[in-house]
Amino acid sequence: MTTQFVKGSGNVFADLGLPDAEELKVKAQLVLNLEKIVKKHQLTPREVAKRCETDQSTISKVLRGKLDLVTVERLIRWHSLLNQEITIVIRDSFSRDTKTACGHVQVIVD
Repeated sequence: MTTQFVKGSGNVFADLGLPDAEELKVKAQLVLNLEKIVKKHQLTPREVAKRCETDQSTISKVLRGKLDLVTVERLIRWHSLLNQEITIVIRDSFSRDTKTACGHVQVIVD
């Protein structure tokens, strides 16, 4: 019996065929970074909720992966409220080929 491997696209949500895969990937990356910030600065859920101007329950659920509770904009705002510097970079990768013309969104953390 031979095991066959299929190379992924780099986006597990797209590989699973989920709608809005790019958005889900960005949300997941932002949530992972929020988790790093919380651990690095030893913030309690109460402190995070207060700084992010939301309730502790929402923060806890989002940090456990409930991505449907937040928008990308809200996650970016939370980063800002936690004193994180945010830079959005747009690179021109225009293509006339409509079959491959699809932008890519990525979160890069320094």
